[in-house]
Amino acid sequence: MIPQNHSLTDRTIAYFSMEIGIYAEIPTYSGGLGVLAGDTVRSAADLSLPMVAVTLVHRKGYFYQKISADGWQIEEPVEWVVEDYMEELPIRASVTIEGRSVAIRPWLFEVWGAGGFRVPVYFLDTNLPENADGDRTLTDVLYGGDQYYRLCQEVILGIGGVRILRALGYERISRFHMNEGHAALLTLELLDEEARKEGRAKASRNDVEAVRQKCIFTTHTPVPAGHDQFPVALVRRLFGSRDDFWDLDDPFFLDLATRVFGFIEAHGGIGDLSRVSLNMTRLALNMSHYVNGVAKKHSDVSKQMFAGYDISSITNGVHAATWVGVPFQILYDTFIPGWRNDNFNFRYALGIPNAMIWDAHMEQKKQLIEQVNRVTNIGMAAEVLTIGFARRSASYKRGDLFITDPGRLKEICAKTGNIQVIYAGKAHPQDQGGKEVIQRICRAREALKKEIKIAYLENYDMALGKTITSGVDLWLNTPQPPMEASGTSGMKAALNGVPSLSVLDGWWIEGCIEGLTGWSIGSRSDGADVQQDNTNGFEDARSLYDKLERVIIPLYYHDRERFIEVMRHCIAINGSFFNTHRMIQQYVLNAYFL
Repeated sequence: MIPQNHSLTDRTIAYFSMEIGIYAEIPTYSGGLGVLAGDTVRSAADLSLPMVAVTLVHRKGYFYQKISADGWQIEEPVEWVVEDYMEELPIRASVTIEGRSVAIRPWLFEVWGAGGFRVPVYFLDTNLPENADGDRTLTDVLYGGDQYYRLCQEVILGIGGVRILRALGYERISRFHMNEGHAALLTLELLDEEARKEGRAKASRNDVEAVRQKCIFTTHTPVPAGHDQFPVALVRRLFGSRDDFWDLDDPFFLDLATRVFGFIEAHGGIGDLSRVSLNMTRLALNMSHYVNGVAKKHSDVSKQMFAGYDISSITNGVHAATWVGVPFQILYDTFIPGWRNDNFNFRYALGIPNAMIWDAHMEQKKQLIEQVNRVTNIGMAAEVLTIGFARRSASYKRGDLFITDPGRLKEICAKTGNIQVIYAGKAHPQDQGGKEVIQRICRAREALKKEIKIAYLENYDMALGKTITSGVDLWLNTPQPPMEASGTSGMKAALNGVPSLSVLDGWWIEGCIEGLTGWSIGSRSDGADVQQDNTNGFEDARSLYDKLERVIIPLYYHDRERFIEVMRHCIAINGSFFNTHRMIQQYVLNAYFL
């Protein structure tokens, strides 16, 4: 039963995402994309936005991470009980896969806003007795399996998601927001709906335009591997040929198909199937009236990747009330009441006394250090400058850049002051490079243990992410430009008064005011492709070391009041802008209600 608070008749925005991070205890997310989706839904609830969200239930989660004695990542299934957190609804819908009918049920989770408004999130599940054994597992593992498994999941999310909403009674939805290309097949279902309204078997130009007006697409990655492509032969195997649905004798549809599939013969429809793939990003690009990247720089990079498309930018944010630690929440309630509903109030953090900012910070830092020591027995100390680096482990994120020159690190500590480092992050099970980064960090931990205490915490999740971002003294981010679409971890840190030391990429190009909100590594910010070679890495490592040795460590130990001024401006400048309340308002103005 749907509570009156979010009546089926008043929802006009449907938000689709392959992963949505609600709580750490509900492991239906892998990293930044899912956490952003959860923050988006939370802000929508705070702002009473008439939204409904759709995702998959991921019964076995992403994975549970363990790290072996030699630093190698080991993956184990996540065991969690769906019924403990969600309500099963009696509604059913189905999709056709390889000629089989695959039944889908929704589980309901309600996200409550600060004012009591609720946004329903529907988690789609195929683990039903009427389904074949293989089909029952299709909503089990996030980003698991092969291309067949992934495409099946995208059929369930995109096509099945629309059908579930219709079965639930959502008929007034005027905007379908695709958070990445995983949900792009929803556009085909909407096309089918438009054609059926007029009693036609084929889509018309007017149908395409009608669907475009309904769809919004947010692309999140400048990494080519992050854009899903599936061979047309596999697409046809799963849900049949759509040649009779596209009138390829019409130049309009031939041009559309060419842009979506990448290669179409001049006559006779799709030709050599070995040369053709269904590009989910291009499908979403061509079927949406509004497309955006997730930072200004990312928009520019996306325009280079997908020439000819109008790609705007709405920079990501984070949900402030979720990511601010309790001591800072109490401080903000005292000095800037109303901050939960109006994040722009963080500007008034400039009036909070330095001593109170530091006291709140140290309370959060001690909680972090106690947790680290409890699980690692490493003996970190709260008075030592503590650096944090926690995010998905991928080669381009360069988590091991900090340990490029161990000798230099030893010299810095001996001459300037002690530092300690807290790492966390999972590598995708099939990402050997990401796993090797973790292993190199773990080996460096042993090699440097006499001079620098380094911890690598297992099984990074939302709860651990909050503890780290709210408790360290300095947030480190070292991506290979221009491969960081946005990044949000540094935004969470900023809300807790933690400045960043980061490569100028993604959101940090917009957020960095040198020496006021944090510090930059290197100087590249033009968005041009950058060679991923050792020379480049050494240049960035040298810049990182120089900034630590000459600026940050002396400031922390010898000019604490100035360091706290940087903390204060992190909150006032970056906290007041890089939040999902502002982000949602931009979607409302630019995409949802145009």
